[in-house]
Amino acid sequence: MKPELNDEELSRYSRQILLSEIDYEGQLKLANSHAVVFGLGGLGSPASLYLAAAGIGKLTLIDFDEVDDSNLQRQIVHREANIGELKVESAKSNLAKLNRFIEIETVGKTLEEQEIEALVSSADVVLDCTDNFATRFMLNRVCFKTQKPLVSGAAIRWEGQLSTYDFRQESSPCYQCLYPNEGGEELTCSRNGVLSPVVGMVGSMQAVEAIKALLNLPTLTGKLMIIDAYSMMIRTLNLKKDPECTHCSQ
Repeated sequence: MKPELNDEELSRYSRQILLSEIDYEGQLKLANSHAVVFGLGGLGSPASLYLAAAGIGKLTLIDFDEVDDSNLQRQIVHREANIGELKVESAKSNLAKLNRFIEIETVGKTLEEQEIEALVSSADVVLDCTDNFATRFMLNRVCFKTQKPLVSGAAIRWEGQLSTYDFRQESSPCYQCLYPNEGGEELTCSRNGVLSPVVGMVGSMQAVEAIKALLNLPTLTGKLMIIDAYSMMIRTLNLKKDPECTHCSQ
């Protein structure tokens, strides 16, 4: 645990420390926090960049894919020189150049659920930046079991959505309260397309939610934010715990 911030850190994070909701104690708490980011694509890129810049002390990055030229339109943590590298290694090298005061760990392979549970158990917040229902449901199960806050984002075409499932709160709904176990039709950017800044909007908001969860500030727990970038309309809907949910209401 870091006992205090040094002078360089005080200067770097001074604009955040000025916020009354954060202050010195909050920034020190961020410096001693551990965030796990699943997926270093369109959502995980801006999320990890802002978490690193904001001074989250330890980031664990998880992704088994490699950087492709078609990723660079929206996956802004990667560079042309990183094409062909594992995304986690590309992200780690670029994030390390952004902030030398943080620790970055990477996992560049597919993990079993038990392995993910062990990893999540050591975290303070989890960001779901993946793009498939199977992984989303698994992260929901693991975070519910370990009582870790889960910040979930999604984006496709001109649209995005965001919510936080804070399982430290007994009244929090879970991801399966929003979607049935089958999840419905699975849309992907490779098939349906996505506007580059849309994933930037959602990923940045995931970083905001993660920071608030780490500082015990109000989050989107119990709410679902829906973003329509084409009309620039944002709606926030109430999301209650489903008493018939096959997961969190058992």
